[in-house]
Parts: sequence; C-alpha cells; structure tokens
Amino acid sequence: MLNNIGLPGLLLIAVVVLVLFGRGKISSLMGEVGKGITAFKKGVKDGTEELEDQAESARDVTPETEKDKA
Repeated sequence: MLNNIGLPGLLLIAVVVLVLFGRGKISSLMGEVGKGITAFKKGVKDGTEELEDQAESARDVTPETEKDKA
C-alpha cells in the first residue's frame, strides 16, 4: 500500500501535517529529534572509547620470567 504513494501523496501528507500541528510545533519537534540523534552519536562514541580502553588494559601481564618458560 505504501509503495504507491509517490511524490504528490507525500506533499499532500506534509501539508496536512503542517496544517494540523503548525510550524512552531513541528520545528520544536525536529529540534528534539536533532538533540536525540546527537545524544545517540555521543553515546556510541563514548561506548566505543570505553571498549578500546578496556582492550588496552587487558594486555598480557605475565612476568618476563614465566614468558621465557613457555
């Protein structure tokens, strides 16, 4: 059903949404979406950095004398 909407249908939907909610409400909603995306990207970056830090701290700590025995 959604495959047959096309450009005119999307424009009509956009106009109806704009009339129902108003420009101010839509712009504030888009601002909140932008903040959410920014927070998500920051969270992913922080998680990646945390995993890299854990990988660095998980290095081999076997004493040199025991490494030679193996």
